[in-house]
Amino acid sequence: MTNNPVARLSLKVIPGSSRSVIAGWLGDALKVKVAAAPERGKANAAVQALLSEALGVPAKNVTIVSGPTSPRKVVEIAGLSEEKLHRKLADLCP
Repeated sequence: MTNNPVARLSLKVIPGSSRSVIAGWLGDALKVKVAAAPERGKANAAVQALLSEALGVPAKNVTIVSGPTSPRKVVEIAGLSEEKLHRKLADLCP
């Protein structure tokens, strides 16, 4: 087992929502709504902050690795194994 696990997660991001929230699953992607507008990286920063808070990891551990200008993104979460990530998400999105 690795000392520093990294999990990947596919997202469907809806910027400019009335509030920032994890809205559940949309197929194999996690649907995330953020209040920030999709300009100058504001929505991406809001996604990172929301996921870090919800998953209990530092914001610096959440990295957008694909789709920075697209609603479909892939993030890597350092410090969580795939198993732990899916367990935490199951608690957040039953």
